[in-house]
Amino acid sequence: MSKLKIAIQKSGRLSEKSLELLKDCGIKIPASTRKLRTESPNFPIEILFLRDDDIPQYVEQGVADIGILGENEVWEKAKDVINIRQLGFAGCKLCLAIPKDEKYTDLSYFQDKKIATSYPRILQNFFDEKGINVKIEEIGGSVEIAPSIGLANAIFDIVSTGSTLLTNGLKEVETVVESQAILISNKNLEQEKQAILDRLIFRIEAVKQSSENKYILLNAPNNKLDEIIALLPGMKSPTVLPLAQEGWSSIHTVIKEDTFWEIIEQLKEFGAEGILVLEIEKMIL
Repeated sequence: MSKLKIAIQKSGRLSEKSLELLKDCGIKIPASTRKLRTESPNFPIEILFLRDDDIPQYVEQGVADIGILGENEVWEKAKDVINIRQLGFAGCKLCLAIPKDEKYTDLSYFQDKKIATSYPRILQNFFDEKGINVKIEEIGGSVEIAPSIGLANAIFDIVSTGSTLLTNGLKEVETVVESQAILISNKNLEQEKQAILDRLIFRIEAVKQSSENKYILLNAPNNKLDEIIALLPGMKSPTVLPLAQEGWSSIHTVIKEDTFWEIIEQLKEFGAEGILVLEIEKMIL
């Protein structure tokens, strides 16, 4: 039987989150972290632990069938692969930074400046769209040190907390793009492997839907049911059950994580009481 080969980053936060996602999908993974490849005992999948910037090439060439990596690496390598789904973790932003004592007004600051980066394609495309000429110095690592040693006037790199920039006397001035983990696929999967991928995507969708939604239960006065139900469409419509106390009902539904607090506040205004919020382990639509 064929096994689907999935490439993930061999170490770091993205690797940990990728393995966590697979485990949440019910896929068992051997505990050893020293191997460069391993197989699941309960799902037809083989995991390859690779450098994240090599994954697009390996997926394009069919060495790996699919991969989980940052969108920034997909954009930078520009390989001929299928972008299947954003995964909602390992978020980051790629920013332009300059020496902290420099005065900055707008992007025209970078005209004819030299910028050090590990992402020359993304950076060049950005400035080409803006009609600004820059000189790009491609380096593999320690980008933030480039201005202090005279290699460049500015840098373009991944920024999370900004503490590394401050340590090296830099300040962030522009966010060029935001990135997160993404699932990619080879464009020519054989039918059997495509069927396995479809099963995996189904599980991923269930896991992601559960993480992006909350299950809520609340008590509501019957004279406000219409207003409350209008706020709570749920997957199809809320479940409404009569309470023992006359004039009141219990409402059960699912709401999106990103609208949660706004909806809760409105529910309180309509007289909702006893609101319970529960995590959803899996959600099948």
